[in-house]
Amino acid sequence: MSATDWLILALRVLIPLGVILTVVPMLGWAERRGAGLIQDRPGPNRVGPFGLLQLPVDAVKFFFKEDVIPTKSDRVLYVLAPGIAVFSALTTFAVIPYGASLPVAGRDIPLIGAELSIGVLYVFALTSLSVYGIVLAGWASNNKFSLMGGLRSSAQIISYELAMTTAAAGVILSSSSLRLPDIVSAQERLWLGFFPRWNVVPQFLGFVVFFVSTFAETNRVPFDLPEADAELVGGYHTEYSAMKFAMFMMAEYVNIVVACALTVTLFFGGWSLPGFHPQGVGGAILSILIFSAKTLFFVLVFIWVRWTLPRFRYDQLMRIGWKALLPLALVNLLWVAGLITMRWL
Repeated sequence: MSATDWLILALRVLIPLGVILTVVPMLGWAERRGAGLIQDRPGPNRVGPFGLLQLPVDAVKFFFKEDVIPTKSDRVLYVLAPGIAVFSALTTFAVIPYGASLPVAGRDIPLIGAELSIGVLYVFALTSLSVYGIVLAGWASNNKFSLMGGLRSSAQIISYELAMTTAAAGVILSSSSLRLPDIVSAQERLWLGFFPRWNVVPQFLGFVVFFVSTFAETNRVPFDLPEADAELVGGYHTEYSAMKFAMFMMAEYVNIVVACALTVTLFFGGWSLPGFHPQGVGGAILSILIFSAKTLFFVLVFIWVRWTLPRFRYDQLMRIGWKALLPLALVNLLWVAGLITMRWL
């Protein structure tokens, strides 16, 4: 590879990474303002216009807070855990196509960090890795509440990952590929000449199972049992402070963005729209905006759900995963197989 190829590859990875790291703090503000609107209260509104400067102030606070490490904790694992959480969250986005190819100087540059032939498997492998950060945080803190939160997270992610991957298997089956760009391309076609052939239409049940499972995978309400403050103080990050605590919060928001981007890619056509055929630089930019708008919609759904639904009991959470979502995901897989056998898909 030439120096130009290396530069292009680096930009394909670093630019979306920079965008995500810029958007994540804004999501914190959006969530707090959204909570204020839903609960009929102002939310952050004192520091800067509409409270927009609250986040920089919070960032400065995290930098200058005392970084406390419990005396009898496992120091190596205690420090390593937040890094694992952030690393697994940031690297997952690498295989998600965020736009059409960008023509530059006679080259067609694919707008994706890394084109892997097993892109879907890569995503699920990295999401599975994220639980290690939470489990290690609970174990290394030498706190019974933290340990309980870590154990809850491991059981929860294992349970809901089965339903999520089975739901995604229907998309893989209909697209005949593990590459996410191929999955997007398969959804560019139309039904009856005008209706988008997105996977959400024939696989609506699979979409519901997948999207609900993403809430459990990201430990968000109503599936936030690993950090249930009413039961476990703060769960796995009870003993964390300063930037280590901020890293866990950043990993959570990055996981939300990645989960929403993956939902859009698998079930809502990615960057495509009916009748949209991107051409040139303008078409590539428009495709990025389309993908961003779809992803933002589902991020707002995450925020809305957090301040709308109550938290499940732990037995209810496990029952939903094993007795409801997993059977429904299997039904969806059989449904897709039947549609393909009948040549209706």
